[in-house]
Amino acid sequence: MTLNEIAYNILNLVRAGRSSNDDNISLSQIKFNIKHYRAMFIRRDYARNGLVTRHLEQSIGCVSITPVNASKCCGFDLPNDCPVYKSVQKIPRTVRFNFREAITFVGAANGTTRIPMVEPFEVDYLPYDKHTKNNTKAFMIEDYLYLYNPKGIDKVNIRGIFEDPEELAGYDCNQSCYDADSPFPLPADMVSMITSGLASGELRLLTSSLNDDENDRQQDTQ
Repeated sequence: MTLNEIAYNILNLVRAGRSSNDDNISLSQIKFNIKHYRAMFIRRDYARNGLVTRHLEQSIGCVSITPVNASKCCGFDLPNDCPVYKSVQKIPRTVRFNFREAITFVGAANGTTRIPMVEPFEVDYLPYDKHTKNNTKAFMIEDYLYLYNPKGIDKVNIRGIFEDPEELAGYDCNQSCYDADSPFPLPADMVSMITSGLASGELRLLTSSLNDDENDRQQDTQ
């Protein structure tokens, strides 16, 4: 089910199958609220069950990374021979989970070799870890992904639960990572919850105002 299909279904429900060119509810407004409710329900579900279903997950195909001077760009106190790479593009914001990023996978471009994620404050200590100092690690600063000791990796695959699934339209997955005809990352039970919430909440208030069902560009009288 696409975002357009969900939005049109909700609009038809609140209008009982009737609409006009002068409807005071826009599809863009409905889509905004769908995304808002989606983020809220995902956070609540994760807090309750601690489970991330694959039907919520999206993949950013191959994100290019480029070398940076970590000591100048990030404020890290790293030896000069410790390479740090940074994603060329910003990573879309993820849904807010308790105590963790909603990034479910960072790894090689093949999508199977995982790179462990660490917190930024741990990076200063990585070169001095006796057992794992040579391992590749990933971390986030603001909206950029960084790789410590990438070992020749120049592209990474990133998967996660993103606040706005449509933001992935600007990323390359050998084609667009998302378009208007892509399935919207939302299980059917959450679609039902969102539809019910909007129909009885925000949209109910909007539909209480007068519409122009006679198509004369003036509000109808009751």
